[in-house]
Amino acid sequence: MCSSWMNCFYLTDKRIWLLACAQACIHFSIAVFWILWAPTLVADGREVHLGLIFPCLLGARMLGSTALPWLTSVPSSLRTEDYLVYAFIIMGLVLSVVAYDYQEIGVLVTLFCLFHACAGLILPSLARLRTMYVPNELRGGMISLSLAPSNAAILFFVVQGGYYRNIGNATIFAFAALGLFGAAGCMHVLKRWGKQPYQNGHKL
Repeated sequence: MCSSWMNCFYLTDKRIWLLACAQACIHFSIAVFWILWAPTLVADGREVHLGLIFPCLLGARMLGSTALPWLTSVPSSLRTEDYLVYAFIIMGLVLSVVAYDYQEIGVLVTLFCLFHACAGLILPSLARLRTMYVPNELRGGMISLSLAPSNAAILFFVVQGGYYRNIGNATIFAFAALGLFGAAGCMHVLKRWGKQPYQNGHKL
């Protein structure tokens, strides 16, 4: 039961569900990355210094986050949903390459840094969209709602891939890439439906 008719009204807003779906997809893909990035780099007995690569990934995410103020401050017709579509597609392509094509260490690290740069741009951008479309009292519930299916998917793939060995790492990466392409589709639809952002008396 909804606590009020207003909450029922917002829960029927398809824009909120699109945001929740995109949030779930990127949460799942990032979790998959952190589980599989080290096994991917050391595959075939390759010797790498993971302690040197990890700071590069964090630095790439920080650089991606610093790009958001520049994108939002420059006068442009580019909407938040526009560059999110491209960022999700780039992340999906990166995971697709990692899943289906053997790469040298340098190429893999470059792809991983690109993945995290896009993640650093996407996460605060999704938070910005939540302030536009989701009322204050529903934001926490929306985040929890989006984490539930992604965590269930993570548990499934960890059990099937890590414990039972029924699913290979490449397949898990492929599913994460499909989720990111789906998130790009959500942003494209949100751009078409989201011309009138959420507005009421609450302070955003």
